Parts: sequence; C-alpha cells; structure tokens
Amino acid sequence: MTKAVFPRVLIAGLAGDTGKSLLSLGLSVALRRKGLRVAPFKKGPDFIDAAWLGEAAGTAGRNLDTFLMPAEAILNSLRKAALHADVAIIEGNRGLFDGMDAGGSHSSALLARLTGTPVVLVVDATKVTRTIAALVLGCRALDPSLRLAGVVLNRVGTARQEAIIREAVTVETGIPVLGAIPRLAIERLPSRHLGLVTPAEHPDVTGTLEALGEAVARHVDVDALLDAARTADDLGPAGDAEAPRARTFPARIGVLKDRAFSFYYPENFSALEDAGAVLTFISPVSDSELPAIDALYAGGGFPEEHAAALSDNVAFREALRKSIDEGLPVWAECGGLMYLAGALKSRGRSYPMVGALPVTVEQTAKPQGHGYVQARVDGRNPFLPEQTAVRGHEFHYSRLRGDIAGLDTVLALSKGVGVGGGRDGIRSRRVLASYTHIHALGTPGWADGLVRASEGGAA
Repeated sequence: MTKAVFPRVLIAGLAGDTGKSLLSLGLSVALRRKGLRVAPFKKGPDFIDAAWLGEAAGTAGRNLDTFLMPAEAILNSLRKAALHADVAIIEGNRGLFDGMDAGGSHSSALLARLTGTPVVLVVDATKVTRTIAALVLGCRALDPSLRLAGVVLNRVGTARQEAIIREAVTVETGIPVLGAIPRLAIERLPSRHLGLVTPAEHPDVTGTLEALGEAVARHVDVDALLDAARTADDLGPAGDAEAPRARTFPARIGVLKDRAFSFYYPENFSALEDAGAVLTFISPVSDSELPAIDALYAGGGFPEEHAAALSDNVAFREALRKSIDEGLPVWAECGGLMYLAGALKSRGRSYPMVGALPVTVEQTAKPQGHGYVQARVDGRNPFLPEQTAVRGHEFHYSRLRGDIAGLDTVLALSKGVGVGGGRDGIRSRRVLASYTHIHALGTPGWADGLVRASEGGAA
C-alpha cells in the first residue's frame, strides 16, 4: 500500500538559472548518503534535467507536467514512487509562478498545490541582501495557500552577506533559511543550447555529482529540509492500474539510444512493455547492424552534435533504410526526424543521413520551436487513429529546408511550430516523424498503437 504520507519537496526558484538543479542534484546525493531511497522528478517536459536527477538518485528520473498529463496520472506517479522510495525530490522549472500565461497556468506552484507538496525556494544571492526578504514575501503574498517551507541561498559571496540575508528573511518572513551555498569556484554543470550537457555525453558524471552532494551536505541543513518534506499532504488512494497485456509473440521494438539519442521518458518505455513490447536498445553511432525488430522508436537527442559519427556509420544507415523501405514501422521524434532525413546541415557542412524522409534538415543558431504543442491527427498513419488529440512539446534549433507544402503530414497544430505551416508529423511509408515529443501518460493510445503497428496492424 502507498504510504499515508510520502515525504517530498519541490525545489523552486525565482527564475531559471538560480540553482535549482544544483540543490536538487546535491540533495539527492546527500540523502542517498544517509541511506535513503530517493525518487527524483522534474517538473515540466525537460529530458536532460530528469536524466541528471536519475543519475543522482540512482533510479530513473521522471517528469510531472500538468499540461502533458492528467492530474490523476501525476498523483499516481507519486503514489507508485512511494512504494519504492523514502522521499521524493521534485525539481521545478523556470520561476515558481511562471506558466503558460499571466495567471501562471501549468507552473511549479500549480504542481505543488495539486500534489500537496511543500516548496523550498532557491534564491540567487548575487549582489543583494535584505531585498531577498521582499522577494520571499512577494511569493508568499501572491499565493498564501502555497506552503513555503524554507529558503536556500545560492551564490553567497561572504559570511557577512549571508548573516544579513538570514536575519532579514527570518525576521521579515518567518520562513527558515535552510542553507547558504557559496559561489562555486568550478562550473560543474556545462550547458549548451537546450540546457545542460546530457549525462550520456558528460566526461565525469560521478565526480560532478559527488562534488554537488558534498557542497549541499556542507552548506545546507539536510535534516531540516527532510523534516520539511515530511509535512507533505497525504496523496490519497491509487486508482486501479491496468494489467500488462500478455501476447503470445511479444513485439520486438528497437529504440535508438546512445549519446546522440537520449531523450526518452521512462514512462514511455514502461507503457510499451505493458502493451506487450520487448525493447532492444540500439546505437546508430556504434552498431554496424540492425537487429531483428518489428518496429522502431527513434527519440530525440543531439544528432547535430554527432552528425559526423552518424553519417560515417554507413552500414547501419543503409540497413535501416532498407528495413524502412520493406515496411518497418517507425515512430520518430525531433532528433529521430533529423536522423531519418536525407541530410543534416550543421556548422557549414552537410552530412548524409538515413534518407527515409524526403527532406533536408538544417541546424540553426536560434530556436525554431520551443514550447507545448496541441495537435489533432487528421490523416491515416500506422499508429494513431484519425481525430486523436495529441499534446506534447517541442524544443528544436533545426528546421526543414526548402518547400514543405508538398510533404504528407498527419498532425494539424493548434499550438506549436512543428515542421511549419501549422503542420507536423511527416508520413512516409510506415514512418511518422515529427518535432513533437509525446508522453505516454498524456497519450494513452500511443504505446498500443506502436505495438499494433509492429504486428502489422493499422491505427
């Protein structure tokens, strides 16, 4: 049974780049050192932060997103975590109240209220003292129902600055300061255009996390923060879960997964397995042969960073192209779309790719699509019935070159950019390739559709 109260805390900030990841990762490591099992979560659709949280906690990092998932799915995700963990760390995104509109819809604050989770606010202390108390007061005044359980200062310059801020926040707000992390001398979490460098590409994940855990253990009152996590509300009873489907011949679904392709939600893998799939992980960077599979899931990642290696692996590209020509069903998202294109142009060079899609993709210096996506299926395809509503997200610095009017697409967008012109979801043979990432908890028919397609069925 689910614990009556599952200790958990949401780590929020006043803005992006205030130290939420530093505290969430370091806290996860510090709690594990105390012998606690940590369930890590990322608010929002971010793959990279969730992957780092998973490395820090020693278990898969999952996402909680009120736009992509129904409320009950979010609560059930936490309830399932409570069966195997002692505490959950939820890393917020952007500022505490930042959402899709001026009312803060789908914000970290909304998630905290929905789940009855106390909030610890990380505040950047660069060149500021008493004003931090005003900022904390403002957060409390904007939503008095929100449970602000503590404040952690980040990038503190001197002991005098820390003392002034601690006194001001404690006296003026009554909210405890649970820690003060100094400016770290070494930049431990390198970033690029989509955020942090992925753990799959980082040269020293273990050393980085150990350093962050040591910093948090030294400068944050971890026991007090854990006490705050224990004030979380009861999650209530779990809903009935569907039993995994038994199939006489399990569907063999390949997954492109290596340093070039790492953007996958663990729930998507679980949904495929529950639908009867056996997953085979494949590296298009290093594998020379395509194993025997019935369908392929080509997720997102950074193919532009590994374009030369992907292009040089001619044997794999040709094997995949041959299988697609022979009818292999493929669900491709963002990076997967880029890999299936005829060519990928990046940094002034053109790299031949699989050639399963009649497009050339160009990597650019500026975002081409960034945010949530709302779509409806309006064309036949191997995976989803027509009129299926799809919610997802996109974040890409690439675009299709040339005239896209002649492309066969099956997703009509009411929100988002996709491949352009209000469209997404390129259909070619039994391939559906889009810039839209979906989450299985918000598109429950997706996993069944992919398994059905692998067995030769149609949506």
